[in-house]
Amino acid sequence: MGLLTKPLVPQLIGELRALVGPGWFMLLFSALIACYGGEGELHLQDKAQFQSPGVRELLPTFREAAAGRLTFPLSWLSGHYTNFDDWRDKARAKVKESLLSPLPVASFEPLIISEQDRGGYVARKMVLSLTADSRVLALMTIPKGSGPYPAVLLLHDHGAKFDIGKEKVIRSWNEKEEKLNSAREWTAKYYGGKFLGDELANRGYVCFATDMLNWSDRGGGTQDGQQALAANLFQLGTSFASVIAQEDLRAAEFLATRPEVDRHRVAAMGLSVGGYRTWQLAALSDDIRAGVSVCWMSTIKGLIVPGNNQTKGSSAYTMIHPGLVNFLDFPDVASIACPKPMMFLCGKQDKLFPIEAIENAYYKMRRVWDSQQAGDRLETRLYDVPHLFSEAMQRDAFEWLDRQLKGPAK
Repeated sequence: MGLLTKPLVPQLIGELRALVGPGWFMLLFSALIACYGGEGELHLQDKAQFQSPGVRELLPTFREAAAGRLTFPLSWLSGHYTNFDDWRDKARAKVKESLLSPLPVASFEPLIISEQDRGGYVARKMVLSLTADSRVLALMTIPKGSGPYPAVLLLHDHGAKFDIGKEKVIRSWNEKEEKLNSAREWTAKYYGGKFLGDELANRGYVCFATDMLNWSDRGGGTQDGQQALAANLFQLGTSFASVIAQEDLRAAEFLATRPEVDRHRVAAMGLSVGGYRTWQLAALSDDIRAGVSVCWMSTIKGLIVPGNNQTKGSSAYTMIHPGLVNFLDFPDVASIACPKPMMFLCGKQDKLFPIEAIENAYYKMRRVWDSQQAGDRLETRLYDVPHLFSEAMQRDAFEWLDRQLKGPAK
């Protein structure tokens, strides 16, 4: 072992420095370091090593260790809970706690500003107060007849496409041609050329859609500014994701309380971040009785990997609730909706969501619904498509919705 074992190091260093003086001490000390490197001895060279770089591919180099510490103790599947209703209440409360500051409530005070007859249904433009902070423009389709009708809250996608929001899911009118063309091109690319609200209105559904903050008539930050917007909302005591979630809750309440709507037959539907918003809303809102989530389901660990879109900031801020993953994974949050009827449609060619991560999330949710004897109310499917809502997927979704919501009015 030699003489320079750890217990003797402080004594020897002090004696050596006093004997030879500071200058010679540094030369001799360097020589000692070079001569002694056996195990259990001076490892000063090793101790001088540090972590560099600290970041690779936009992720901390300790990513795997940090991910390994995520155990989701509030998950129903954790085995810590025996009463499902009690668990659901606690899990929902934790999600709502992560929304930070509550937005101020105001009466909706809807005002119809334009209406268009579309044959079997009517399309309306209206303004209403989602909160005391935000009075917004919205689109609505209403079948002709006496009602009350089943209804669908349509939650538009992100797509880094900010000039349109609600116009992605309900066909607008009396707009600049540039905006109308933008909506037509977008639906042709991602929705099989269909406007969901118009398709569903023809099937006898009331539909409602408005803009997320930073889209269409509520725009201003666009792609480049959304990280600054997210940071500024943090500095104002809330978060981007919280504003979106709380406004979605209010939109669901508004739709469910319309005289044309049977409030016991209200669903949510959306693609991409609209799919995320769908299952989140189904988990948090008693006004939403069913949901169709398209191209947004995964485990968190399946997404926080090099190169994934979720690791690049930007759109991720619309879905980040601070600290929530210390308690619940994405499928855990979605499972708060159990035993409601829920449909999840994802694409095998979707580059944003690895198939393994989708299947792991599907498996976790299946265990929850099955545990409550509600397995027949959960539909999980994979299509051989990229990140979109194809005509075939829409057909399956609409038929499934009919089975869930087209019973007699209550």
